[in-house]
Amino acid sequence: MFPLHRGRRLRTNESIRSLVRETSLSPSDFMFPMFIAEGENIKVEIPSMPGIFRRSIDLTVKEVQELFDLGIRAVNIYVKVSENLKDNTGKEAWNKDGLMQQAIRAIKAACPGMIVMPDVALDPYSIYGHDGIIEKGDVANDATNDALVKMAVSHAEAGANFVAPSDMMDGRVLRLREGLDAAGFENVGIMSYSAKYASAFYGPFRDALDSAPVDNQDIPKDKKTYQMDYANRIEAIKEALSDVEEGADMVMVKPGIAYLDIVREVKNAVNVPVTVFHVSGEYAMIKAAAERGWLDHDQIMMEQLMCIKRAGASLISTYFAKEAAILLKK
Repeated sequence: MFPLHRGRRLRTNESIRSLVRETSLSPSDFMFPMFIAEGENIKVEIPSMPGIFRRSIDLTVKEVQELFDLGIRAVNIYVKVSENLKDNTGKEAWNKDGLMQQAIRAIKAACPGMIVMPDVALDPYSIYGHDGIIEKGDVANDATNDALVKMAVSHAEAGANFVAPSDMMDGRVLRLREGLDAAGFENVGIMSYSAKYASAFYGPFRDALDSAPVDNQDIPKDKKTYQMDYANRIEAIKEALSDVEEGADMVMVKPGIAYLDIVREVKNAVNVPVTVFHVSGEYAMIKAAAERGWLDHDQIMMEQLMCIKRAGASLISTYFAKEAAILLKK
């Protein structure tokens, strides 16, 4: 009781604040999402994501080595697929010589210690921009799962440490686990996008991969039939628990800052690590505000990352990973 207990005694200066700080950040808390393009010596900045680039494999490998030297130990990779390779089956997704498979092999050859988690979803490969195969005007759950298994096994064959299904099909974690085990990849893990909401924060990401749903009156105009309703909380816990039961080694909540209540709920419910995706729209908002002088870029960046960790994240997938790691190294 006052005046015996004065909270300000533990806030007197930075030294005492650091001694009693409950949450800390390090570069190993981060995973860096990377966009990969065809060609050589290609580096194209994404207009809605300043400082983030689509890189060819050769430059991706150099960037991965820099990330590893900074203490970052995981990358989540996505590919920009040529239009002529897109169809409604997604078959390019399991081409053993496809861009994703080449990228995985190159990264693991150059930096064996980096944990590579390729994205498992069909939207980059789909002529419709959806995460699965379109049948009868909607995304076909079970047919899509069949395709995802082929995709995941091809990633494992290329050397992926984990596969990261972001599609939100029902039952896909179990199907992936069974498929990987049957192919002899029982040690390849699954980081499941368990609570992935149908969010407007993904806009810049879809610019990066040209993967937004196409405007076609015969198919869904958005992804709300498989991604979660952002009004729901209990559903997120149910999805995470289901994925763990099906064999997920990690679960993810996406987006990040606007969903920290869900992060804590999921953390309290599961007994596996929880990953949080600090998504492209959240990144772009900070960049835009900082460019206008409205916010202090580095302070806001670190505050948001710390808050995600405080909420219960074991790993944060963030486009700020490199910038934050450099700042932490200082």
